[in-house]
Amino acid sequence: MPETLKDTETTKDGTAAVPGPTAATMAASTKPEKARSLWSDAWHDLRRNPLFVASAILITILVVMAAFPQLFTGADPRYADLANHYLQKPNWSHVFKEDWFGYDVQGRSIYARVIHGARNSILVALVVTALVTVIGTATGMIAGYFGGLIDTLLSRVTDIFFAVPFTLGAMVVLTSFEERSVWVVILALAFLGWTQIARVARGSVLTIKQADYVMAAKALGASTSRILLRHILPNAIAPVIVVATISLGGYIGSEATLSFLGIGLAEPAVSWGVDISSGQEQLRNAAFVLIIPSIMVSITVLAFIMLGDAVRNALDPKLR
Repeated sequence: MPETLKDTETTKDGTAAVPGPTAATMAASTKPEKARSLWSDAWHDLRRNPLFVASAILITILVVMAAFPQLFTGADPRYADLANHYLQKPNWSHVFKEDWFGYDVQGRSIYARVIHGARNSILVALVVTALVTVIGTATGMIAGYFGGLIDTLLSRVTDIFFAVPFTLGAMVVLTSFEERSVWVVILALAFLGWTQIARVARGSVLTIKQADYVMAAKALGASTSRILLRHILPNAIAPVIVVATISLGGYIGSEATLSFLGIGLAEPAVSWGVDISSGQEQLRNAAFVLIIPSIMVSITVLAFIMLGDAVRNALDPKLR
């Protein structure tokens, strides 16, 4: 009898038997699945996480609203009509109209200001997050990889900045400027906000630099920059991304807090924090002037916190 399996065989009674599996079929069925990387595995989990989907949709709407406010309203957020619209109450039946959220003490459309105010608030948060991520990651990687005196100096500098209360330090920095534009607020927040990411990056690098693939790269004569950028950074960036995503919502709250205290953005800038500051005097007789921009800040901060939690759960194998 030939050694290879035939496609069909006959039984003793002459009937055709069901074809048996071939050797190629058996090999294909036992072939292991291709292993997924950390990022592909995380994306696989994120797509099935309702928390991530909801927060991503909400953040997308907010970013589009900040980039293209004319898609949501054609009203001028700075146009004031005291004669006709002084503290006019919201008209909830006019959805997506100028008077949907009412008018403030200067007769300006609160709906238009909420839409246009998203640009400055989200711009501050995104740029500050990008700056502190770059500064903190670079500082933490250098300190963790080289160690010794360099690690000691950078760690002590980080501790000095970390010891300064964030809001109080930002207030001190901002009061030294006569004109507080959006970029001044961004630089003030980034100047003090990089310390947490630096600590996270340093701790991650201290663990990863002992890995076998890093030792092998050193033995093969790879340069320090290549080891840091090609081997350590891709494997140490996951916890940094988690911290940066969660912190992004906090920077929106910080900008609103500073503007509320009269130290951040100021008129004629359009911002949620500016509107909250100007609406605090109308809390008793027209609370909607204060409540509506406050709700927008809360929704935006919550969306980024939800996104950060979802990313953390996807990138942490223990939580998965």
